[in-house]
Amino acid sequence: MDGEKKKVLFVCLGNICRSPMAHAIFEHLLKEKNQHNMWEVDSAAIGDWHIGKQPDERALKVLKENAINFRHTVRQITKSDFKTYDYIFGMDEQNMQDLSMVCGSNKQKAKVELLGKWDPQKVVIIPDPYFDTQAEFYPVYDQCYRCCKAFLESFN
Repeated sequence: MDGEKKKVLFVCLGNICRSPMAHAIFEHLLKEKNQHNMWEVDSAAIGDWHIGKQPDERALKVLKENAINFRHTVRQITKSDFKTYDYIFGMDEQNMQDLSMVCGSNKQKAKVELLGKWDPQKVVIIPDPYFDTQAEFYPVYDQCYRCCKAFLESFN
């Protein structure tokens, strides 16, 4: 990887479940590989409902159980993110449509794609566990982990 930091942004509907989990997992993997100084990582919401809040407690519980301590304040994606980040990952098709609407026809730097594209198990959509039980957060964590690991390994 060249000397300039790569920038990645994970996005989901509210930035309280999927995208903060992917954000935390990716930072964790970077620390494990001693590459944390080579990347800038963040996550954001499509909607504005949770701005200024912390991620869902159920997401934080799964992260903590996997030895990942994470703090994040929810923010909403902006048009400028498409010029700032190298990669912007949505979690499902609706996220992708929403991202396209936010970006519009503006010139962008970011490669925008589904995070699930990187899943070695070929499960492309990362489902939103928000309205489900705690149990549904575990497979979402596992899928985000697989995707983030595969994406990071593509640079080695």
